[in-house]
Amino acid sequence: MTEEILTPVEAIAEDKSFKRSLGLTDATMIVAGSMIGSGIFIVSADMLKDLGSAGWLIGAWLITGFMTLTAALSYGELSAMFPKAGGQYVYLREAYNPFVGFLYGWSFFAVIQTGTIAAVGVAFGKFLGYLVPSLGDGNILIGSAAGFKISAAQLVGIALIVLLTYINTKGIKGGKIIQTTFTSAKLLALFGLIIFGFLAAKAFIWQTNWQDAWIMKQHISRIDPKSTANSWTPLIGTAALGAIASAMVGSIFSSDAWNNVTFIAGEVKNPQRNIGLSLFLGTLIVTVIYVAANLMYVSVLPLEQLAFAKDNRIALSVANEIFGAIGTTILALLIMVSTFGCNNGLILAGARVYYTMAKDRLFFKQTGRLNKAAVPEFALWIQCAMACALCLSGQYGNLLDMVSFVVVLFYVLTILGVFILRKKQPNANRPYKAFGYPVLPALYILMGISFCLLLIIYKPQYTWPGLIIVLLGIPIYFVALASRKK
Repeated sequence: MTEEILTPVEAIAEDKSFKRSLGLTDATMIVAGSMIGSGIFIVSADMLKDLGSAGWLIGAWLITGFMTLTAALSYGELSAMFPKAGGQYVYLREAYNPFVGFLYGWSFFAVIQTGTIAAVGVAFGKFLGYLVPSLGDGNILIGSAAGFKISAAQLVGIALIVLLTYINTKGIKGGKIIQTTFTSAKLLALFGLIIFGFLAAKAFIWQTNWQDAWIMKQHISRIDPKSTANSWTPLIGTAALGAIASAMVGSIFSSDAWNNVTFIAGEVKNPQRNIGLSLFLGTLIVTVIYVAANLMYVSVLPLEQLAFAKDNRIALSVANEIFGAIGTTILALLIMVSTFGCNNGLILAGARVYYTMAKDRLFFKQTGRLNKAAVPEFALWIQCAMACALCLSGQYGNLLDMVSFVVVLFYVLTILGVFILRKKQPNANRPYKAFGYPVLPALYILMGISFCLLLIIYKPQYTWPGLIIVLLGIPIYFVALASRKK
């Protein structure tokens, strides 16, 4: 079975059909641009309902940032060893076996990447609705007694996904220009929002929010969603650890997709150097922005207002406080720029995973072909179809909440792969070695396992749906193997 799979040397040779046209700046923009979507503008409200204090809110973002940076530094070694399309799928395949790699690739296609593309696309539509109400999620075009509905925002999301997919089928150059332009714009805009926020900060609000900064408490609605009471429950011991894990579902979702640049390693110049460096620079930039944004939030509005911002749109409440009535328009434009650039990076990178799976004869054969522009066009369109289906289903948001567990689980397996490959391939060429090895990678593994175990214990609703999605890949894998023999 394994002899039919490309070796790393053969795979790198195969990647010569790709055009290596992305430099360090382009790669860094893909890392940062794929990470920053709509999450940073929304998730902190729910996180505050779990944690109830400014200190623990910032602490959760710092823990997430540390984990993300540590993982990125570890992935640098793997990306230097296997500088080809496919990224994490290839790392898992090489460290373990094709079966583990396939389970990741299946989960990636079923919801991790396509669900994120759908969620970000619809977020674009929702915030466009602030400027053009007829295109927002308040305009329900189709509704049924069973609760199924299609809003204008969902159709806008689909239109955005189709447009960006089409642009990316025309070659890497168009996608690169969009990514660099939109990521630069949203980084500047986010820095601007943070600066104006600190200028508008009120000393008494800051002091009040930090008065009991390290006393953790959870809102009753997180324990009993049907409750209408406005009360908080103090948390200590393991219950506090469970609350941190629950809150970090939001921060991890907002910080995910940093590994997307590894999927397009076949199109990056000097990938042994630039992939690892772009992972570090991109994740560092975004971590700084995320922590600064949350510090700004708690300097502008009281915690109660932040936690119960309308529709959890915490940044919208803050923008209205900073800029007045025009704040809604400013933030809507910023999030539209952010989600547009984010989805471009996700769409551009994701298709390369299916391309590599097809080369291993574990995905549709046509997915492993490049068009005249040297991009996997069929892979882009099949990804588009899945993401659009998730847009119509309306279930992408729920699914994404539930796959944070799976995402971290695969990160843990991949970083554990650094240790495994040091044993399996001790003489392999390693232009870059994981920073802080073995301490930092081992620390990430411990933190990642702790996060997953705490979710299993305290938030099982965040774990079993993701596991079911992964397990569904088992019969599909054996079907794919059987089709290879024909």
